[in-house]
Amino acid sequence: MANRLPKFRGELTMRDPHPDYITKDSPWRVTDTIERLTALMTERGITIFTTIDQRAAANGVGQELRETVLIIFGNPAAGTPIMDAEPLAGLDLPLKLLVWDDDGRTRVSYLTPAALAARYELSESLAAGLGGIDSLTDNALTLRP
Repeated sequence: MANRLPKFRGELTMRDPHPDYITKDSPWRVTDTIERLTALMTERGITIFTTIDQRAAANGVGQELRETVLIIFGNPAAGTPIMDAEPLAGLDLPLKLLVWDDDGRTRVSYLTPAALAARYELSESLAAGLGGIDSLTDNALTLRP
């Protein structure tokens, strides 16, 4: 297709237009990264609600898209009290990870726990349940067998 989306270049910084998001590099292909993430989620007892292959959906309507997969996951024990206190948090929960190809580099992006907590003015005790996404992605993206 002639009209491709511009490529994401470099690392995200606080000067970037997306300061509420973290983007991490993965040393593996998109499919391998998804396997590592979902295996670790399963190992930790995290519920994977669905995985959406956005490239396949685009192809289904005759359009092209870089390899892009959205993983929707969470822990109902942590998310339910948040949505009970702030019902509109249900628009952002369950949590989401976007695994995508950037011209041969695999990236993993997500909304920062701090941004989510600030958006809904969550108490520290409620916000604490959101922080696991950082260690989850760090562990899944670390080089190890």
